Amino acid sequence: MPAPVTIAVLGCGTVGTQVVRLLLEQSEDLGARVGAPVELAGIYVRDTTTPRDPVVPVESLTSDVEALVDSADVVVEVMGGIEPARTLILRALSRGSAVVTANKALLAQRGAELYEAADAAGADLYYEAAVAGAIPIVRPVRESLAGDRVTRILGVVNGTTNYVLDEMTSKGLDYDDVVAEAQRLGFAEADPTADVGGHDAAAKAAILASLAFHQRVGIDDVYCEGITEVTSDDIAAATETGRVIKLLAVAEQTSDGVSVRVHPTLLPAEHPLAGVRGAFNAVFVEAEAAGELMFYGQGAGGVPTASAVLGDIVSVARHKAGGGKGPRESNYARRDVLPMSAAMTRYAVRMSVPDRPGVLAAVATIFASHGVGIESVRQMPGKGHAGLILSTHRAQEAALSATVEELRESDAVDAVWSVLRIEGEL
Repeated sequence: MPAPVTIAVLGCGTVGTQVVRLLLEQSEDLGARVGAPVELAGIYVRDTTTPRDPVVPVESLTSDVEALVDSADVVVEVMGGIEPARTLILRALSRGSAVVTANKALLAQRGAELYEAADAAGADLYYEAAVAGAIPIVRPVRESLAGDRVTRILGVVNGTTNYVLDEMTSKGLDYDDVVAEAQRLGFAEADPTADVGGHDAAAKAAILASLAFHQRVGIDDVYCEGITEVTSDDIAAATETGRVIKLLAVAEQTSDGVSVRVHPTLLPAEHPLAGVRGAFNAVFVEAEAAGELMFYGQGAGGVPTASAVLGDIVSVARHKAGGGKGPRESNYARRDVLPMSAAMTRYAVRMSVPDRPGVLAAVATIFASHGVGIESVRQMPGKGHAGLILSTHRAQEAALSATVEELRESDAVDAVWSVLRIEGEL
């Protein structure tokens, strides 16, 4: 009988509890898949006396995290945060233990340090659950597409913001009312800033860009804009023009370098990502040989996320039982990570203008002066003024932004109500 592969779980919150449950309930099947028995070495918690879900064996709880880490073949980190998670993961890797983590913030901020420690020790570092819950996206990008050239990734990777925008779209509700309802239902935290501010999605975008483009992209390289300024009028205008607003993570490489950004985005209603409803996630990948690929599913929650964690546990445990090692970090590329001002995108500018002859010509002149082409104009007449939605051709962000600034100062424009970027259209 092969020696058991021992698993230490650090953290016993929503995800950790479900990881423990699945490890215990499926231990026989997991052992068969690994090729050796899989045993729970222990569960680190700060307070072993806190009441917990009955599926968690009290006798497995410990507050001696260093001893637990040192005793295990595989360390599963589901604590979150930067410290002490970083220190404990480095401790495990230095011993040659495999690490499975769902810690997107840590990977986006300190990933390089973790990858280097894993390579130095010849240890596995797996993190499928860090990007999109149950959706398998890390392994496909890191392994299945390793022989292809990924050019672009578009992702709806935050369930809270997608739920908020979907409710605003389908029910005509205001932002504040939907956020309050999301908090009541458990889709949003008491402090939803990380989600609605785009920071959660930005961490995931950094991880995906690093994998797809074979170079290190950190959280500080990602332009981040949340959904807090999206209004019901923006939603209505999007619907009027056959589009849907999503908080999108965008990572793309061009001849000039790599651009990574998160912001509210207009998508055509027929785009696959436009149909992602509720708290679901989806990632749309464009590659030279494979073409367009779509990955869709539950992006959060204890059970879905635990599914991704268990998949990683099986992979690294197989290596412990039978030898071998997973893929190393691929970071050979040295492309420039472009500032947001250099990104190529399109704008939809919603404004009101005086209802008099010559106004449209004056507005068009402002666009032309910055080298920005107008793709379409939609006019909504009003009393004494006209509402306009102008969609641009693809242009550099700096030129688009300068155009909007001049519009705001122009006598030909009463007010610029909103500016949203457009993706998914030719």
